[in-house]
Amino acid sequence: MDYNSQRKQLVLPEYGRHIHKMVEYATTIEDRDERLKCAYSIISVMGNLFPHLRDVSDFKHKLWDHLALMSDFKLDIDYPYDVTKINQFSTTPDKVPYSDYVMTYRHYGRLVEQMIKKASGMEEGELKDHLVTLIVGQMKKSLINWNKDNATDERVMEDIKRLSGGALTAESRHFRGSGEPRENQNVRNNINRKKQHFQRNKGRE
Repeated sequence: MDYNSQRKQLVLPEYGRHIHKMVEYATTIEDRDERLKCAYSIISVMGNLFPHLRDVSDFKHKLWDHLALMSDFKLDIDYPYDVTKINQFSTTPDKVPYSDYVMTYRHYGRLVEQMIKKASGMEEGELKDHLVTLIVGQMKKSLINWNKDNATDERVMEDIKRLSGGALTAESRHFRGSGEPRENQNVRNNINRKKQHFQRNKGRE
């Protein structure tokens, strides 16, 4: 099973693993304009996590600093601010404080609901599709931890549609075995191979 303790340590844990994955994805985009567009989308998601701080004067600047830091300063874009370099951080960057937030489905967590809100307002395209894939993957894992017997793709499809007010539709291609422990996938694959081998041998009789 893929435990969080076995994964790469997060640079800024308050943003969660999926924000870090989005940043990592942004660094792989070859087109510079698309890369910048992706960066702005990520900043929007990051800002939505802390709406109570939107009026703080340096809030946006801090978000861009955090984005650069999470990318290990490998995100090559035209930043709207002069981002703080790693050697200028005398200590760990200040964490952004959380606010009280009422979640519709507590087992999914606040970050998932904020990501759904962001994805709902995005234009159709590769970035939105990638974000939906990340969202349903996290939703499936959360369901397995909360109620394994009810952790189905169909349930995730229903919940993401409900949480997005019908704006998002998850399809089978978005799952890619999301949330399923690796050992279970291997067992299932072995069973399928044995079935195929048996059927081939039976056909030769």
